[in-house]
Amino acid sequence: MQPMPIMILIFGVTLILAMIAFAFTGPNPAREASRRLQAVKLRHSDSALDKVEAQYRKAVAARKPTTFRADGQKSRREALRLRLLRTGKGWTVQQYTTWSIGLLVAITLLIWLKSGSLVFGLAVGVVIGAGLPHMVVNWHVGRRLNKFITKFPDALELLVRGLRSGLPVSETLGVVVSELPGPVSEEFKLVTDRIRLGRTMEEALQDAADRLNIAEFSFFCITLAIQRETGGNLAETLAGLADVLRKRAQMKLKIKAMSSESKASAYIIGSLPFIVFALIYSINPKYMGRFFIDERLIGTGIGAFVWLSLGAFIMSRMINFEI
Repeated sequence: MQPMPIMILIFGVTLILAMIAFAFTGPNPAREASRRLQAVKLRHSDSALDKVEAQYRKAVAARKPTTFRADGQKSRREALRLRLLRTGKGWTVQQYTTWSIGLLVAITLLIWLKSGSLVFGLAVGVVIGAGLPHMVVNWHVGRRLNKFITKFPDALELLVRGLRSGLPVSETLGVVVSELPGPVSEEFKLVTDRIRLGRTMEEALQDAADRLNIAEFSFFCITLAIQRETGGNLAETLAGLADVLRKRAQMKLKIKAMSSESKASAYIIGSLPFIVFALIYSINPKYMGRFFIDERLIGTGIGAFVWLSLGAFIMSRMINFEI
């Protein structure tokens, strides 16, 4: 059988599975109607709790969008710049593009010279050139955000102590910058610098929330927005928020411990085909080298990689819990 029909069949099956997945993840009309009825109820209720929740929803709706629409080159470039900014490494879009193109060309030439198949080399080069830098950036972003989330409750407690001692919020932000190291200090320093340049506190915090894009800091921004509209003791509110964030972090650690066995199994199952391929190739290169020459084996390998990726994606979604 020719490799082209095999590749077309694999692409068709993958496309059908993707369409089925999108069909079951669309908007729910019943949930949307319930949400609108709840909003009307909160708006016309006399209960104090309902009024507070209405203020909360109003503050959330008033916040600026934190994502960029992929409707043009400018918005995609801005979204990439924001992702690189979250790494804290000072990488630029030009450096990211250069590394991606360099990897694509190097892998393509290496496989082309090894196997003689330009199409296969180009396919692997595109996957590695686009995927590896993306994975590296995601790893650095996740590592930095985890450090921020770990230290953020300590920053809130410093804010609480500063507010209880009589300092204004802007001064307590400076205390956090000087007392806490790492990403927390870096982000709060950017906030204080923007305030000194004439930006309002809400705008400076919103810029930081857009840059970080994590729920914990969004809770902090929403808390300050509600407190400015409804009044109350900000120190007590932030103390309660710090306690909630600590319990949230503890729950994440429990879930990580409970799902560690499943993750280890997924890593082993996912890496086993590549390990076996490398071992057999080291023993008998001529036998396994046909995967780089024979078009039928190339098509079979691509199909196996697609199905393996689909299984890894399904397993990752099964062990990914939202808190």
